[in-house]
Amino acid sequence: MASIRPFLPTRDFAQSRAFYEAIGFTPGYVDTELAIYDHDGAGFLLQNYFQQEWAGNTMVQLIVADLDHWWRRTDGLAEQFGVRAPIAPEMKPWGLRVGMLFDPAGVLWHIVEESPADA
Repeated sequence: MASIRPFLPTRDFAQSRAFYEAIGFTPGYVDTELAIYDHDGAGFLLQNYFQQEWAGNTMVQLIVADLDHWWRRTDGLAEQFGVRAPIAPEMKPWGLRVGMLFDPAGVLWHIVEESPADA
């Protein structure tokens, strides 16, 4: 089995770590410069590094089995972390149901419901 773990930037390392833990990612290795996160086999490496152009142009897709169930964890994120309000899930023209979520550095996450063909 192959997997991909992108590197993601942080403006505030501690705040981003708290954000990702609040939405269900589990930390593995953590030091002052890097944290490795996992959620049901999907993961990424969170860097204590920020560059606006990189953060503002990064998008990540997370595929979940039940989008409505997963989406409940976004309640209160904007207030708690000062991020843009999540965009509620909706069916997109390309055939996927997608909710959008912004992390504290500005990275855009597409949270996608697994299609029957993916299962």
